[in-house]
Amino acid sequence: MNTTSKTNLAYLIPICLVATLGGLLFGYDTGVISGAIEPLTARFGLDDFMKGWASGCVLVGCAAGVLLVGPLSDRFGRKLAMSLAAGMFVASALGTALPDDIETFILFRFLGGVGIGIASISTPMYIAEITPAHLRGRMVSVNQIAIVGGIAGVAFVNYFIAQAKGDPALPENQAWLIQTGWRWMFATGLLPAVLFALLLIPIPESPRWLIERGREDRAVQILGRVAGPAFAANECAAIKAAISREQGTWGELFARKLRRPLLVGITLAVLQQVTGINVFLYFGATIFKTLGARTGVDAGLLTQIVINGACVLFTVIAIATVDRWGRRPLMLVGTAGMGVSLVGMGAMAQALADPAAAAGWMLLFILLYIACFGLSVGPVTWVILSEIFPTAVRGRALGLATFCLWTADYAVTQTFPQMDAEGSWFVATFHHAFPFYVYAVFCVVLLVVVARWVPETKGRTLEEIEKGWEGRLDRGDVGQ
Repeated sequence: MNTTSKTNLAYLIPICLVATLGGLLFGYDTGVISGAIEPLTARFGLDDFMKGWASGCVLVGCAAGVLLVGPLSDRFGRKLAMSLAAGMFVASALGTALPDDIETFILFRFLGGVGIGIASISTPMYIAEITPAHLRGRMVSVNQIAIVGGIAGVAFVNYFIAQAKGDPALPENQAWLIQTGWRWMFATGLLPAVLFALLLIPIPESPRWLIERGREDRAVQILGRVAGPAFAANECAAIKAAISREQGTWGELFARKLRRPLLVGITLAVLQQVTGINVFLYFGATIFKTLGARTGVDAGLLTQIVINGACVLFTVIAIATVDRWGRRPLMLVGTAGMGVSLVGMGAMAQALADPAAAAGWMLLFILLYIACFGLSVGPVTWVILSEIFPTAVRGRALGLATFCLWTADYAVTQTFPQMDAEGSWFVATFHHAFPFYVYAVFCVVLLVVVARWVPETKGRTLEEIEKGWEGRLDRGDVGQ
């Protein structure tokens, strides 16, 4: 059935935009550390391990959050899960801005991570479950725009806070940044968190979850507003047929028939992170602090704005193409470009002993990497994860896959400062190139996984994708 002309975008788009505020806060809360980590390190006298932990504790919270959100969203609904995340964002914004010791900071940073973990699942799942198939890829990708938009937005906020007292390279201004400025960086997250909490109140619950809970009348009403009564009837029938075949338990999630989609989802989630993206989004200011004409945090923050802005731009392009070109072509081309860029970064870092001499080339390769990620692995991975699992176990499956994603993100975030530390064996041997080579190897692994096992889901309903795992995918026709 063609629903393109009947889709009520005036109803659907505002709902999806409210949900994507969870993605914006996801990006804002993870990205704020990029500008704050250097003054925070100076304020509390952090060593390389604690520097990584202050950055990475939020990701441990994310992993904890996704373990909670699967059963929570399956039992109580996607909307309640998003509301809980909003409350944690509010608490984290306040708690990370006020502490006088690193332990309290880490506690509230961890709590914010729990909120990010909940939002990272409930937001794309909600959007996928309320959106018709022909728009689903673009709508879920809008959430990725919100994530990178939050990261880019907080880079601007961090920059202007760093400039609030004048040139941050001057000792007196650097002292203010170390004592007070970083607190404002975290406190600015309070406004979007409160806005998210308030705007969630009027939006409807996921129709698929309502049908699963026996509230079909309400689900039909919502789907009818989305794309008309005929669409609502067909969609309800397809959802009920899918639910009748599923029990929605952890046992079923690990059953043989779901083994392939579960392994594909977990593998994609891990590889999205271990290809290195968050090194540039979290530590971009640190990487470039020594590559500019000056040594102050100003040069690093300016470069961070450029990096994050490029990520936003190319994620917008991905939204325009994901439902036209398909998921697999974007993933294959983008991953190859990321791998080439990482090898280029490594070669430049290893060949030039003076890091300042490599600044221009490094920025060029990083922007190429960010462009390829924004076009492919960034948004498309989340689209695929929101599509490939059956309705009844979607919350649990997304929770497990995203738990693995955040665990991998933490591993990268915790290990990068140590691999890139002056005086380490890695730097003595490879001149800061070693991490880039590691991430490039994982790009090769991702290429193989996408080419061999990831299905094309463009234009298919969630129920058709579920049937595909039972049929074509068992015969190995993953690319059809």
